[in-house]
Amino acid sequence: MVKTPVSLPATDRKSSKVEGLKERSHALREPVATEISQDTTHFSEDGIQILKFHGSYQQDNRDNRVKGQEKDYQFMLRTRNPGGFIPPQLYLALDDLSSQYGNQTLRITTRQGIQLHGILKKNLKTAIATIVRNMGSTLGACGDVSRNVMSPPAPYKDRPEYVYAREYADQIADLLTPRTGAYYEIWLDGEKAITAEPNPAIAEALERNGNGTVFHDNEEPLYGTYYMPRKFKCSVTVPGDNSIDLYSQDVSLVVMTNSQGELEGFNVFAGGGMGRTHNKEETFPRLADPIGYVDKADVYDLMKAIVATQRDYGDRFNRRHARMKYLIEDWGVDKFRQEVEGYFGKSIQPFKPLPEFKYLDFLGWHEQGDGNLFLGISIDNGRIKDEGTFQLKSALREIEERFALPIRLTANHNLVLYEIKPSQQVEIQEILQRCGIQPETEIDPLVRYSMACPALPTCGLATAESERVLPSVMERIRTLLDKVGLDQEHFVVRMTGCPNGCARPYLAELGFVGQSPDTYQLWLGADPNQTRLAELYLDKLNIQNLEAALEPLLIYFKQERQQRAEPESFGDFCHRVGFDALRQFAASYEPRTSNKLRHRIGIKDEVYVKLKAIAAQQGKPMTELANTAIEAYLQTLS
Repeated sequence: MVKTPVSLPATDRKSSKVEGLKERSHALREPVATEISQDTTHFSEDGIQILKFHGSYQQDNRDNRVKGQEKDYQFMLRTRNPGGFIPPQLYLALDDLSSQYGNQTLRITTRQGIQLHGILKKNLKTAIATIVRNMGSTLGACGDVSRNVMSPPAPYKDRPEYVYAREYADQIADLLTPRTGAYYEIWLDGEKAITAEPNPAIAEALERNGNGTVFHDNEEPLYGTYYMPRKFKCSVTVPGDNSIDLYSQDVSLVVMTNSQGELEGFNVFAGGGMGRTHNKEETFPRLADPIGYVDKADVYDLMKAIVATQRDYGDRFNRRHARMKYLIEDWGVDKFRQEVEGYFGKSIQPFKPLPEFKYLDFLGWHEQGDGNLFLGISIDNGRIKDEGTFQLKSALREIEERFALPIRLTANHNLVLYEIKPSQQVEIQEILQRCGIQPETEIDPLVRYSMACPALPTCGLATAESERVLPSVMERIRTLLDKVGLDQEHFVVRMTGCPNGCARPYLAELGFVGQSPDTYQLWLGADPNQTRLAELYLDKLNIQNLEAALEPLLIYFKQERQQRAEPESFGDFCHRVGFDALRQFAASYEPRTSNKLRHRIGIKDEVYVKLKAIAAQQGKPMTELANTAIEAYLQTLS
């Protein structure tokens, strides 16, 4: 028997300061509406919290801090693009904004959005208005609401399950979008840009109360006055496709079709999340659990029921304990399911069998299924920029101006160009080659499957470098693999500048989590397909000691890995032998002596940038090019 839940209003519970700010914000209007018109460089602390709901974080460039002077305030803007969809018009507008008001780059996020960095407060309104008028939005890209709803970036036209995944990512995003008029009032002076007709099914779903899922007398029918306790992340994928890290999401829907390819319903996962806090053992990463199955006709009502359960029972006092993963961890899956069913008004059906999930990145050229092609382009740490002979930003602009191709962003901060006519393939490939963009076959797989968050200098939470240091770390790991005889080996590497896990390091075979300047935790043991969590192996690793920490692990891996049809991966090996064995081997390991001494020399930053660009263009290691150049110079002296 399904019972009706008895929810406790947020005002009757102990709550955090942010809950009071949301209550007083008048549906996200204040103090942003007042402060945006003030001639200041930054918002108040209260304004910062509400500004997040509008898709922006206030930051300061720590590289430019000067004691006794005001911080170098600037703003990061994040777009909300369900399924990673970016129309050509929007991409060109974002490119223009990055050049005119930003730091000359675009940054693809790990949730299939785009971030603009370096926007000044005086230009914030212009930037957001430009995005909205060019078929985009930043509303709900941050804040205590549903974030960007993800789906696989592959634009297949002949595989119905992928079509359904894209369609329902759009619909779930629509269902969970804040309804407040504050966004258009503040950023477009009340002008509401309508880019598509509202979906009648979504409008009907927001009218149906169920058992307390909707507030009919509130500007926010689903969220109410207090919105969610914390951010809420969703995805829609297809059986077997883990291109969107489905186990890291608060809710993941898996499209289930019949033998004719017709949509029947969705398997439902819930309770994933990556964020944690150092030295707070009560915080931890968690994988989503299977919850059950829902028919397609009921999917909106079930999503409302899940949102309402977290909305009404999530921890609104301790924000470190506010994500839905902690609610499920505290209650257990069975109680959580029962509470959801109370709002849903019926039982959730049993979970249906699924194939094993695999990570897919869709790089390179592919048939789209309707005669056209799509192209996946690898982007190092998601940073679209021009640097030396590497001219990715210029290349993408030229392609969009000439061919007006739609784009899908990926969860590994790459992008997919699609609707490409076969006659355009040669021209597009020529542009990429001319601009120094390597095809996926020439990218070191170690780099191809790596990710880093932006971290320093702009992220206020970062305590260590990430995006800026990962390329050099990857070079050192590759050099070490070559040294120990694993030159063909690669594994999933992810790095973050803090423990919040934006680049999902806890699902990496080798994860670096920033603790303090140059110091990281080392996490090991996730599998290559991101379906198992890593575990903490080493605390307070100074990055200068990277080789000393990794070499014994790689030697042990080389000696004891299982040889199968597919050789055992590094993450699977670490998980199988266990951390006690890893630590015991490392403690007794004596570094191999080598007749070939390795020396370190320093080079100027501008020389390093040029060397890196040429190495990427030629597909050669930077070490090889540096040695060749030094040898050539020494020959001129002799």
